[in-house]
Amino acid sequence: MLEQIWRFAARIVFAAVLAACFTRGAAARMLNLRYGQAFSAAHSIFSLPISVAQREGFFRREGLNVQVVIPVPGGEDKMIAALDANWIDVTHIATPFLIRSAMAGSDAVAVDTEFKNPVYSLVAKPAIKTYDDLKGKLVGLADEHGTITISMRKLLAQHGLARSDYVAKTEEGTPQRLYCLLHGDCDAVVLGQPQDLQAIAQGYSLLGRSDKAVPEFLYTVTAVRRSWADRHKDAVVHFVRAMAASFQFIHDSANRAAVIKVIAESIGCSDTIAAETLDLFFEPGRDVLPQRGEISLKALQQVISMMGEAGLLKLPLPQAGRFADLQYLHDAGVQ
Repeated sequence: MLEQIWRFAARIVFAAVLAACFTRGAAARMLNLRYGQAFSAAHSIFSLPISVAQREGFFRREGLNVQVVIPVPGGEDKMIAALDANWIDVTHIATPFLIRSAMAGSDAVAVDTEFKNPVYSLVAKPAIKTYDDLKGKLVGLADEHGTITISMRKLLAQHGLARSDYVAKTEEGTPQRLYCLLHGDCDAVVLGQPQDLQAIAQGYSLLGRSDKAVPEFLYTVTAVRRSWADRHKDAVVHFVRAMAASFQFIHDSANRAAVIKVIAESIGCSDTIAAETLDLFFEPGRDVLPQRGEISLKALQQVISMMGEAGLLKLPLPQAGRFADLQYLHDAGVQ
């Protein structure tokens, strides 16, 4: 009897040793990736795809250990510099900043789409009800070279306001612009979700939204350095596949409650505001999120055209294919 007990105990110990070895082996096979995210993006809805991929284990399933890194505070204009300096491996970036950096000599390139057509709201103090009320007022905009400001200036122009009719102030990031509206000098600001919905619920005025002023364009992407990606192709393919799973999860109505929870916890808003944000994204006619991270070269070319119209790029305008590498989406079975 005692001998049987000892044999049983030995089998348990042996199984535990094997399990430990397997766990260490699995950990050793995990690929580490540093994902760069601007401080402004980390506290906005634009963190949604990466947050879902992390929380639902899509990166782990692909053998990736993805660490979100916020290398510098401020806007996305800093992210390609961080990528080029090898502080990070992949990064969230708005397409105008990617284009400008690549034109200046960076080998950064887009490998998937994070947000297609953003919805930015022009929100004003309660006393301001019309565009005419903005004449002579201070308007908080984003980086002058980005699509947010380009599209918002188009919206203002469509409603009869020339640049000289209002005073523009650059405030990077929705949280900072919201602060300027609530506590600072701004009479109106450009806000993303869910902060725009929160402000509207508090009685601030919604004057208009950016997607009414601009055609389809490609807003944010995941970027890598070509030279780094050539040496780490498997890691990039697995990353792209995990992001594709994240978008599929977000689009599946069966996961609505889980997605709302991610939005609420990540951004720090109520479940009600998070649900309104998700509903806004899925309204007919609004194509905010990609289905699986696919890149539309036509939409990217639209960004280039917008930058040309704003005088940010010289003729002849470059072609979109210069700034995107579709091989990783192809290899991941996405596009």
